[in-house]
Amino acid sequence: MEYLNDIQTYAETHSTEELLRYVADLFPGAVRLSSSLGQEDQVLTDMIAKGNINVQIFTLDTGRLFYETYELLEKTTARYRIPVDVFYPDAAEVEALVRLRGINGFYESIDNRKACCHVRKVQPLARALAGARVWVTGIRADQSANRHDMPFVEWDEARGLYKLNPLLNWTFPEVEAYLHQHNVPYNTLHDKGFVSIGCAPCTRAIEPGEDPRAGRWWWETSQKECGLHGVKQ
Repeated sequence: MEYLNDIQTYAETHSTEELLRYVADLFPGAVRLSSSLGQEDQVLTDMIAKGNINVQIFTLDTGRLFYETYELLEKTTARYRIPVDVFYPDAAEVEALVRLRGINGFYESIDNRKACCHVRKVQPLARALAGARVWVTGIRADQSANRHDMPFVEWDEARGLYKLNPLLNWTFPEVEAYLHQHNVPYNTLHDKGFVSIGCAPCTRAIEPGEDPRAGRWWWETSQKECGLHGVKQ
């Protein structure tokens, strides 16, 4: 935790790319970006690749993703020619989950949905972050009420690492502008009303004026988090 204040202060006075480089130099070989291949993550991937910044990129394949997400992963690795490590859920854990709760049991209760997210996302994330000192995310403060008060950097006690949110103060129009200005590949579902894209059974397009997270777990009245970022649901 000794660098917490230093990183926060640096984040407040430097650009996103400068912040990524600063942290990568501070913890060489131990900084990892978790990419859901969302628009924010694509911005960070573009910066990391073009700036040759020493940040490892990984994504989680839950086994229930949209075809368009896999297509984007292929386009991204072809465009930047950098590895994106893919982590999968444990097959035995998935089999046990389906046996106990059903193939689409997540629709039946929040507990079932959280159990599915735990097996398909939280457990693989733990493996992906093993040995890391810094976890970089694409979180923005205005994505949901749960994220308004997040700092640029925080200490994740459970995982024993720094969690860095370099795009925290970016607005959605700024993200879109960056994507178009730099011709960054993005998920074509965004052009069809999908804002926050996760697993196919759990994501829908949103209507104009709806909250950006309304399309995630749309049948619930929860806080719209999967457990990756430690927010109570």
